[in-house]
Amino acid sequence: MAGRLEGKVAFITGAARGQGRSHCVRMAQEGADIIAIDICKQIDTVPIAMSTPEDLDETVAQVKALGRRIVAAQADVRDFGSMKAVVDDGVTQLGRLDIVVANAGLAADGAPIQEMDEKLWRDSIDVNLTGAWLTTKASVPHIIEGGRGGAVVLTSSVGGLKAHPFVGNYVSGKHGMVGLMRTLAVELAEHGIRVNSVHPTQVNTPMMMNDLTYRMFRPDLENPTQDDIAPISKMMNTLPVPWVEPEDIANAVLFLVSDEARYITGVTLPVDAGSMLK
Repeated sequence: MAGRLEGKVAFITGAARGQGRSHCVRMAQEGADIIAIDICKQIDTVPIAMSTPEDLDETVAQVKALGRRIVAAQADVRDFGSMKAVVDDGVTQLGRLDIVVANAGLAADGAPIQEMDEKLWRDSIDVNLTGAWLTTKASVPHIIEGGRGGAVVLTSSVGGLKAHPFVGNYVSGKHGMVGLMRTLAVELAEHGIRVNSVHPTQVNTPMMMNDLTYRMFRPDLENPTQDDIAPISKMMNTLPVPWVEPEDIANAVLFLVSDEARYITGVTLPVDAGSMLK
């Protein structure tokens, strides 16, 4: 059924590439206009290449090619003032806000929990958890002011529902997002705003497909490739796939923010190929 989000406006963080771009494009396909942000620069504790301004430009181009409007800007989810300015400007230009997808996040990189560098811990928590909180703090008042209700989705992970060793920074932040989601679901229910979280397994995005991840999965190889990690990654899922596609997450988020899910709130939805069954 096309047009499920016709006339609505969605605010999406981490929108330059990967899951964030898929959310922008998928919602635009269903009729939504988009407010999009991404940091588009490197954080020094992140060992893989982060998004670029050119990545965000490509997201803008793909949304516009679908005939939808988009207000996009570089902004850091750790910077409340900058993010609020973008959201406020987007609502002024597009006229309303109905949907929020707190998608921005850092990859799972770390060390044994007692040996972890403090700055690495803080950067991970600040982006993955505090950034999600600030995203809602900057945007939800616009949904409330609209008086039409709305929907918020936080992008967590299977690492937000179970433990993984040596990435305690990532796991702690993603678990914290569940507490944030449930609290918001209770507090915002009176305004007709539903809040849920999605929990992907490995996803075929630059955050997963990089040399760092390849070495994490296959430390026995000098120069592992995507093909080398596929059998190991497949073992982490129940369905016989090594990872899912960003469009799979976008489809789940689309359902959660659509009227088809109008009575679904406070739910942790795995999109995990059965990873949680392991």
